[in-house]
Amino acid sequence: MKVLQINSFGNLSTGSIAADIQRTLAARGGEGMVAFARGEIAPDVPSYRIGTASDVKVHALMTRLTDRTGFFSGGATEKLIEQIDAFRPDIVHLHNLHGYYLHVGKLFKHLKERGMPVVWTLHDCWAFTGHCCYYSMAGCEKWRTGCGRCPQKRMYPSSLFVDSSARNYRDKKRLFNGLNMRLVAVSDWLRKQAEQSFLSAYPVETIYNGVDVNVFRPTASSFRAKYGLENKTVVLGVASTWDVRKGLDDFIRLSKMLDDSCRIVLVGTSEKDRKRLPANILALGRTDGAAALAEIYAAADLFFNASVEETFGMPTVEALACGTPAVVYHATALPETVDESCGFVVSPHDLFAVRDIIVQGKFRRMTEADCRRGAMRFEKSTQYEKYIALYEEICAGR
Repeated sequence: MKVLQINSFGNLSTGSIAADIQRTLAARGGEGMVAFARGEIAPDVPSYRIGTASDVKVHALMTRLTDRTGFFSGGATEKLIEQIDAFRPDIVHLHNLHGYYLHVGKLFKHLKERGMPVVWTLHDCWAFTGHCCYYSMAGCEKWRTGCGRCPQKRMYPSSLFVDSSARNYRDKKRLFNGLNMRLVAVSDWLRKQAEQSFLSAYPVETIYNGVDVNVFRPTASSFRAKYGLENKTVVLGVASTWDVRKGLDDFIRLSKMLDDSCRIVLVGTSEKDRKRLPANILALGRTDGAAALAEIYAAADLFFNASVEETFGMPTVEALACGTPAVVYHATALPETVDESCGFVVSPHDLFAVRDIIVQGKFRRMTEADCRRGAMRFEKSTQYEKYIALYEEICAGR
């Protein structure tokens, strides 16, 4: 069984998932390759780099001017198609196709002509909208019937002048239908959204993103001593980018509702973010690897995911795996990551409820073992074996 995966990045969240799926496939005797355009990839993963850094920059620039992301990088895509034909995979497994590196028209035309079995893992909503990756915060429902006059034109993938969302929607609907394809959503929430979109003709199942419980686990840490937090209740937030949807403003408001016995710690902040934050928030940049991040998770008393737009919510599960209970908003997929034994679900932006959980110490009844047990539902080998079973089912049915 041969599988070629395609993703924007070779690393970061989706790139790591593709790499772990490849490792799982190889352990089962299969052959695979990950084609990617940006970042780096682990040396043990057979790979092919799509295009160049210059290709990505040109594609990004054209997106700003035309709002047609996914419809440039024609030359890079033609070379990828040559690689697909040379590799002769039994299955092509798609991940994120946005990211300024691929011409979806050329790729999908080729996949249709060859009748090639396709698996597409939806990590966000871009596949069935005319522009955006997320629409919940904007309260936009246009993706159900046809986009146009996009309220998020300036959001990633940002367009400066033109609104091509109506055209993009029509082109995607035409291109992305009519294949031999199975869809995978990374949460039940996202699965239900896809089932209501123009992709509804395809079978879609949920396979959650997997957490490495051998890396993210309860561990001794000097983090509290390093930052003078020994006698504090530490409330932790983690994000790769602290944009509006990740809840930075809510953390600022929450900091004003807590006394000096509590300390909010935010990981992943930029220099620009840090200029906005009050002195009683400890703002840190990105950590140097997963092990360092796990030490911070383990040192915290409570993890707070203040996002309102998540198709999964991996930091919540990582915190649980480190033995730290979590509180999340009742928004998009986040409630799927916790249960009553290891976390709390509150209404979006209900910071009074969050404050009460902290001040009243409600999280203290949740043990390290409870949290760890909650995370084990998402253990990565369990999740990624489901992809191998899906591959085998598809190959058996050919």
